[in-house]
Amino acid sequence: MRTAISAKLIHIAAAALTGTALLLGAGSAHANQIVAKVSLSQQTMEVTVDGRPTFAWKVSTGDRAHVTPTGSFKPTRMHEMWYSKKYDNAPMPHSVFFNGGYAVHATYAVNRLGRPASHGCVRLHPDAAADFYQLVEVFGPANTSIIIVK
Repeated sequence: MRTAISAKLIHIAAAALTGTALLLGAGSAHANQIVAKVSLSQQTMEVTVDGRPTFAWKVSTGDRAHVTPTGSFKPTRMHEMWYSKKYDNAPMPHSVFFNGGYAVHATYAVNRLGRPASHGCVRLHPDAAADFYQLVEVFGPANTSIIIVK
């Protein structure tokens, strides 16, 4: 499990914590906001911080038998490590839950990223999931939006 924070994330967090992000986005409706847009058709998640594109990652969302909900959501709870009670204690590292049992979380099945493969959650590479989790911790769930589109 990765514990070191990436250089890019350090820069983003430092800007937010020192107010630089506010100065750069002065007058912007995006100041101190994270938006994670998940495209089910493209199997990607694009993250903007204060309105600026910051990350783009491959994801795996729900397979044919399992739907990933669409819409706009706020994180409801976070767990550094969670084990699915519904799916045989499957590990869900760096879980950011957004709609009941649905979460953005890490997967060890990185070879399946870029195509539908989950039970409805949004799966990320472990490094990407750790970065996203840390971003949500720094900016706060209230300042984070997870938007899932077809």
